[in-house]
Amino acid sequence: MKQSNPNSLLTKATLLGASTLTVMSGATIAPSLPAMQDYFASVGNVELWVRLVLTMPALFIVIGSPIAGVIVDRLGRKPLLIVSAALYGLAGSSGFVLDSLFAILAGRALLGLSVAGVIVSATTLIADYYIGAARATFMGLQAAFMGLGGVLFLSAGGSLAESSWRYPFLIYLFAWLLLPLIVIAIYEPRRVNPLTPQGGNQPSTNASTPTKLLLLIYGVTILSQIIFYLVPVQLPFYLRSLTNASASQSGMAIAFCTLFSAFASMGYGKVKARLDFVSILPLIFFLMGIGYIQIGLVGSYALILLGLAIAGLGLGLLMPNMTVWVSAAVPDAVRGRALGGLSTSLFLGQFLSPIVTQPVSQNFGLGVTYAFCGTLLLVLGVSFIAMKRQVTAFTATASKAP
Repeated sequence: MKQSNPNSLLTKATLLGASTLTVMSGATIAPSLPAMQDYFASVGNVELWVRLVLTMPALFIVIGSPIAGVIVDRLGRKPLLIVSAALYGLAGSSGFVLDSLFAILAGRALLGLSVAGVIVSATTLIADYYIGAARATFMGLQAAFMGLGGVLFLSAGGSLAESSWRYPFLIYLFAWLLLPLIVIAIYEPRRVNPLTPQGGNQPSTNASTPTKLLLLIYGVTILSQIIFYLVPVQLPFYLRSLTNASASQSGMAIAFCTLFSAFASMGYGKVKARLDFVSILPLIFFLMGIGYIQIGLVGSYALILLGLAIAGLGLGLLMPNMTVWVSAAVPDAVRGRALGGLSTSLFLGQFLSPIVTQPVSQNFGLGVTYAFCGTLLLVLGVSFIAMKRQVTAFTATASKAP
């Protein structure tokens, strides 16, 4: 059978379409949360449980991503992507028919496992198919499509939530539309045997894996996601208390952030051509920090949208920078596992977000919480500038260290 061409439009479109499934996993139903909370008002501690409906997939992505990383390195990329997309549609849409909050949480857990398979296999395929500047450009495009998918699905979710909080769950069936394309357009790339080093007979070790560098990247990713997820988790409640915003307005606001995130992601390849990985971090933190401070200090819907746009620009550079960094730093044989670790960090931060920020917001208010997190990001950006030489030297050493 003739192997597909990774530069074909169909293959690229399929990879980008699969990538949009990851942003759908949580934020699509964000506009439904206030109405869902009202529907399940009789459930004890409903405020926390409803927020966990949004973030439960993240916990199981954390659990599933390391497993998915091993599977793609040992058994292949394409089989995992097919199975994960099929489970995604089933688990994601289950909230449309389930009438128990805890059954919905179970469905969201299965959704998380499927997302882990999708994001690890799709991202690893991109890293396999493309190298150098082409990889940076395509991963920026991947992040952009995730953002644009977020705009589309969040807007649709907000509109559907006006009629019923259940309707946005139907959006997850989009995964089943992608299944035929995955079968047709995706091929398993040729790789060095992941179980043995090239020319050797013994199982490979992690000797060439830059563990210290990966820990730095993973740590920054966790912190940034704890702060970022204040938007989909808390913004609908913040807007309702501040401006009496409707579900559709909340969906539009979150989509506005992802739209500007997509704009920045599309330009990541050009940014990376001028700056190294470490130098891009302060730019990310400054944009996100300024945006969050504005969200916390202003009192109008329009000015909050402006803050979301600024924060979105920083967010749009974040994930392609981390993904390309990891892909470039590790050998082919462990790429799936390394990217699985990045997915774990990404979604661990998202899951921890309401747990970490809810006590702060309850005691000081959401406005103070947004402003405080923005200030923390600015401090982090200044720290990376002040320690640029040390951090660059550390990353270079970590990349070479066994």
